[in-house]
Amino acid sequence: MTQEVQNLVENLKLLPHPEGGFYKEVYRSAHMISKEALQANFSGDRSYCTSIYFLLTSENFSAFHRIKQDEIWHFYGGSSLSVHVIDENGLYTEHKVGMDFRNGEQPQLVVPAGCWFASSVPKKDSYAFVGCTVAPGFDFDDFELATRAELTKTYPTYKNIIYRLTRD
Repeated sequence: MTQEVQNLVENLKLLPHPEGGFYKEVYRSAHMISKEALQANFSGDRSYCTSIYFLLTSENFSAFHRIKQDEIWHFYGGSSLSVHVIDENGLYTEHKVGMDFRNGEQPQLVVPAGCWFASSVPKKDSYAFVGCTVAPGFDFDDFELATRAELTKTYPTYKNIIYRLTRD
């Protein structure tokens, strides 16, 4: 771990994330949306909104997963981040989150609810420091980590990227 990454982890008190990388929840709204006001696939009440810091290094990746809410990614620093999305129609897109506009990067990205997505840092020996905002607020009941077998069976065309960005 580089000194810069170590400084971010220590100073922001980041913890290992189940999908890869490090994170810390920095905001959870005090007000709640009742289960009755949400779609039927939610298991209970949810905060209006949540946000986290997320740090990923080129030596690691965030494995394919999906959640029940839209997730907004915000670029803060380091190298650009590739966010790999398989949408609900089965279309794969690699989005670049960063500040190099001439090369198609954007500082903010929305991953729609229900899409499978993963992320990686393409630049060797580097990191990406981003934030993620979720509304309604994130709950681990809304999180589903993909299995390699399940995803490749459903999307065989994307076998190579699925193998690269899953852990089983």
